[in-house]
Amino acid sequence: MTDVTIVASTEFQNRAGLYMERSAKTPVFITKHNRPVRVLLDIDEYERLKARDTRKAYYAHELPDDMIEALENATFDHLDPSLDHLMG
Repeated sequence: MTDVTIVASTEFQNRAGLYMERSAKTPVFITKHNRPVRVLLDIDEYERLKARDTRKAYYAHELPDDMIEALENATFDHLDPSLDHLMG
C-alpha cells in the first residue's frame, strides 16, 4: 500500500480541510480510540475501486433468465457432507 495518513477523529474535525487536501495524494485513515473507523479517499481513487466491483445482489424475483437457467442446470456435489443436514 502507498503511504497513508492516520489521524484521530477529533483532529480530523478540527482540521478537515487539511486532511481533505492530503486525501488527494494518499488515503487518510480516521481513527477513534486508536482504531480505524473511516477512510477518506480522492474521488478518482474511489471511482476506480468502485468500477472494479462487479458484484450485484438480486431478489429471487429479479434474477435474470440466464442466471435462473444456470441454477436449474447446476450440479452440486457433496463437497462437505457435514452440511447435508441443512438441505432437508
